[in-house]
This record gives sequence, structure tokens and C-alpha cells, in this order.
Amino acid sequence: WLKPSRPKRWLLSSHSPRSQQPAVIMAQQFYDAEFKESHVVKTVKDVEADKFITAFAQHLKRQGRFEIPKWADVVKTSKAKELPPNDPDWLYTRTASMVRKVYIRGGTGVGGFRKVYGGQFRRGTCTNVFCKSSGKIARYILQQLEEMGLVEQDENGGRKITKEGQRELDTVAVQAAEVEEEDED
Repeated sequence: WLKPSRPKRWLLSSHSPRSQQPAVIMAQQFYDAEFKESHVVKTVKDVEADKFITAFAQHLKRQGRFEIPKWADVVKTSKAKELPPNDPDWLYTRTASMVRKVYIRGGTGVGGFRKVYGGQFRRGTCTNVFCKSSGKIARYILQQLEEMGLVEQDENGGRKITKEGQRELDTVAVQAAEVEEEDED
């Protein structure tokens, strides 16, 4: 009354889904490379996020217009964290990340950024729960960006990018793409 299970055909054949994965990945690489050759970078959306964030953080540090508060080296980024960030330039990186998010999706406010940068709150033997990040850090960064003229308050709530901010971010994005191309050569 128990029927022996028949082996699956794709397990026995050489055309299994797992053997096709490397071929698909290679095809995607060639496909992406084809479009990258004639791709001209004009905006922030054309550059990979990590490349832009590091480039804009360096730009902010070189300019010197962004003030680092006294509490920056001792503050935790969330109540879910045990220690402050190890990177001494973490505030520049967070600022670059936040200004990129405002550029891509305007209308994001302090509460939205608290959710974006929140994470798992580990409560010992209890189950992990989501926990929002610090609102003071997000508020401070947005206020500094407003003073610099990169961001302004939106009438519908949250912040949006200004024309000057868009121009500055796009120039940094083009420079970041040029550096990336030089590294590849």
C-alpha cells in the first residue's frame, strides 16, 4: 500500500535548475556590460548607491560646511545598539545616505528615517523586535542639510531636495562615476 516514490526527472538529467544558474549569471553579466558601455552618468540614480555615498561623504568632509556636534563620538544610533559606531566619519556617511534618499524619494521626514535606519532589538531570551533608530540624529542631519541649502521642507510634510542640492548631488555623482571608470581601467 505504500508506493515507492519515483525519482524526479530533473534530478537525473544534466539540465537541472542548479546547473543552469552559472549560465544565467554569465548571461546577465554580459547583458549588463552591454548597456554600461554606452551609459552616460547624469544623475544620482545612474550611480551605484555605495559609490555615491562614499563620494558624497568625502565631499562633505572636504567642504567643511557640515558641523560635527560634540556628542557624535559617544552617541548610539539606536536604543537597539550597544556601542556607538566605530567609524569616526559615520555622521558624514549617514548624511550622504539620507540626502540620497531625499533625492530619490522626496517627502521623507524624521519618522520615516527612523524606520529606515532602525533594526532588530535583541532582548535576551525574548524574541527580537523591530526598533526605530535615533530621531535626534536624523533631525540634526536634516537641519544641517537645510542650513547648507541642499534640502527644504515640503509643504506636504517631510523634506525635499532643492534645485541647488540637486545640482550639487548630480555633480558629485558624475565625479564618482568618473573615479569608478578610472578604477576599472
